Amino acid sequence: MEDSEDFGVWLGRQLRRKGLSQQGLGQQLGLTRAAVSAWVTGRAQPRAEVMVKIAEILETDVATLITRDADAGSDRPIAWYHRLAHHDGGREYGNAAAFAFDANLSVLAREVTQNALDERLDPSRSVRVRFTLHELTGEHLHSFLSALKWDELEPHYTAASQSGQKAGRVLTEGLRALRENASLLLLRIDDYNASGLTGPEYGDGRYAAVVRRQLDSHKSNDRAGGSYGLGKATLWAASRLGMVLINSTLSEAHEGRTARRVVGRLDLPWREVAGVAYAGPAWLGEPDTEKAHEGVSRSWWADERVVEDLRLERDSDDPGTSFLVVGAHDAAGGSDTLEDLHAALGRALSDNFWAAMTSGRSAQPLLEASVRAFRNGEVVGGERRIDPLDRHPALVHALRAYIDGETVDELTEAGQVASKDVALTVPPLRTAGRRAAGTSHRAVLLVTPAEDGDEQHSRIVCMRGNRMTVTARPPRNLGVGVDPFQAVLLAGFATGDDSTATHAAEEFLRAAEPPEHDRWGVTEELTAAYVNAPRRLSEFNTAMDTALRGVIGRRAVGRSPVGHEILRKLLRLDLPSATSGRRRHPLVDRVVGKVDAAGAWTLDVTLDVPQREVGWQLLPVVKFDVRSGGRPSLEWAELSPTENCRVVEGRLVIDPDVRSARFSGVTAVGSHPVAAAMAGVIVDIQQVGEASA
Repeated sequence: MEDSEDFGVWLGRQLRRKGLSQQGLGQQLGLTRAAVSAWVTGRAQPRAEVMVKIAEILETDVATLITRDADAGSDRPIAWYHRLAHHDGGREYGNAAAFAFDANLSVLAREVTQNALDERLDPSRSVRVRFTLHELTGEHLHSFLSALKWDELEPHYTAASQSGQKAGRVLTEGLRALRENASLLLLRIDDYNASGLTGPEYGDGRYAAVVRRQLDSHKSNDRAGGSYGLGKATLWAASRLGMVLINSTLSEAHEGRTARRVVGRLDLPWREVAGVAYAGPAWLGEPDTEKAHEGVSRSWWADERVVEDLRLERDSDDPGTSFLVVGAHDAAGGSDTLEDLHAALGRALSDNFWAAMTSGRSAQPLLEASVRAFRNGEVVGGERRIDPLDRHPALVHALRAYIDGETVDELTEAGQVASKDVALTVPPLRTAGRRAAGTSHRAVLLVTPAEDGDEQHSRIVCMRGNRMTVTARPPRNLGVGVDPFQAVLLAGFATGDDSTATHAAEEFLRAAEPPEHDRWGVTEELTAAYVNAPRRLSEFNTAMDTALRGVIGRRAVGRSPVGHEILRKLLRLDLPSATSGRRRHPLVDRVVGKVDAAGAWTLDVTLDVPQREVGWQLLPVVKFDVRSGGRPSLEWAELSPTENCRVVEGRLVIDPDVRSARFSGVTAVGSHPVAAAMAGVIVDIQQVGEASA
């Protein structure tokens, strides 16, 4: 796999490492500077007898000059380089990208595993991702901190933790835990059959996108799940110390080598140490000898001993990358022990990637994932390979039937999986001109009865790309008496199709996702790029619901309608009387609700929205439907957008061209004049202003 580096490139780097000019080498060889320049630029090669002299000057052997699989002479010292503060006085008190996500293990598992899938190298093999938790104490901790050159870092940590900003407070807690508990939690994520961090140190490439830059997604193809370049920031956000170490095995040689490309990156807020101001990030590596980056720490080709000391060892030479999160924690707060963290990672991987881990009779899964845990090198939680059937048997059954070509048109027997086409009209790009036509994509809806043990069901799990779950949406207008079901919507490349229309659908749906990639809705990118995009998304959702009703509407069972009738009486739509002419205001189309265990009404509300050139700002109002007197208004404890809307300061903001919108809400129990079960509720909406288009 390793390709020899060109002799001239290799020689030029050795001269810089040794601090020797081309003229200086020429003088020692009794040759002109022009002769050496010809070697460095690749216009000529030195003779065999000259190679022997060059090896002596560079303190190496002739074999190294021939193979060029290592640098000559002694290794340069590995050290931390801290970026100096800006000359204009500007300050950054943290990496904003790191705060774009919650710093919990579930989000971390989703983002880094998706990135590994996006970099799948050999399409005939699964990507393998392994999460390793390792708690260090005592001599194991001391040895690791020594390898990390902690003494160099501690003054920077102390200064940065005193900033008073959010990043500073997180650092303070991380330092407190390290000093008081004398323990440190490491989380290493290894991926195999991935591209690795290829590319130059500072120029365009996978390496620079991760190590040197922010908001650079550098996706290698249009099948990638992400598009904002934010996902990698979850690695640093999951570290209380803001530190990630990296060891990458490259799929393409860099500087003639592929194995053990190592670097560390530290994200700290602005700080002042010994009278010198520093801007934020720092890198662990070998001092660069390039004039433009002289002294900056760059990646180095580490030996096996260094990799072992830094807890970055990999178990094979399969290309991919190991990320070590130093001082890992779960910001969700629900996982404290190694055993809890081990279980939490397993759940997150299963819930987010059950589809990628599903195989068919003749098709391997896209992903194999496992979790293990150690304490001071001793096994605490043995390696557990995640089996998607453990938590999502019905969903796996549905997808497997599709992969194996065993779906049916109609559910007539237990265990069957129905498949229905769902049309997505991809609108033309604005840059294509007014006469451009849209593209029709055939998405696929899979439906099967839910299993008895399914914790969640009767929703549509929507995915695209390499089976990346984007959202799970409750369907509309199913009626009552429907058996619990599981439904999977495959769109874009998740269908297995590779047509032009599929590529267009993938781009369109990716543009409809926010940075979290957790829903399809109106985004700035979507409306800027496409004509009538909100309408097409709304039509897509309607087509999903119609296809679903076509399958399960025939399976409604003759249950007692008493409970449903009570709920219908408690829930009312406060609709205005019908008027002639064109409707000018949004109306409540449907309300689904229940009283939760805390005594609050939990409501899912669908709005019918008329089209106009500007958007809407609406105030949702919920009231008790009492028999006499005025209807008392209730307060919202929670108000969340579901489809085609946003919630801003308690108001719904709906963009132009949207025909249908949904939101959910939970009433504040303290505002109830009576218990929720004693009175129904009505939902109304009031127009409070104009929304900008």
